[in-house]
Amino acid sequence: MTMTNEEKVYRVLDQLGIGYSVKQHPPVYTVEEVEQYWSDIPGTHCKNLFLRDQKGKKHYLVVMLHNKRVNMAGLAEQIGDGRLSFASEKRLEKYLGLKTGAVSPFGIINDPDGHVRVVLDSELKGADWVSFHPNVNTATVTISFKDFERFLAHCGNPVCYVTI
Repeated sequence: MTMTNEEKVYRVLDQLGIGYSVKQHPPVYTVEEVEQYWSDIPGTHCKNLFLRDQKGKKHYLVVMLHNKRVNMAGLAEQIGDGRLSFASEKRLEKYLGLKTGAVSPFGIINDPDGHVRVVLDSELKGADWVSFHPNVNTATVTISFKDFERFLAHCGNPVCYVTI
């Protein structure tokens, strides 16, 4: 039996001994839509952007505080790349196995070749708890930031911190 994208997330977290809490909610596609469910979800809430370079050869998963806006030119400079733009839904599906509205750092479990570079907002280092979709937009998972770093290390994708 094939596991769903959501089940894969829980399996990896369980295998790593990472504790987590899950809150189910109706489908959401934007930060604005999910905010109404955050009152009973602890932790630092994040926004996730899937970007590509100008040639479409490099892909980045940007994880940042939910209330920030990204300066694409400034971000490109910090990661040492040229112009950045949003990647298409087709690329999101190809590299992370995700659909629009469910962009999440947990998607890197679907990138065994480590093609996608994870770019983290340096302000997240101060968070005790962080929350993300478990590769579907009908739930939010909360884990400790230290465990999130363990998850990233387990997956093996390149990770860097930037100022957003």
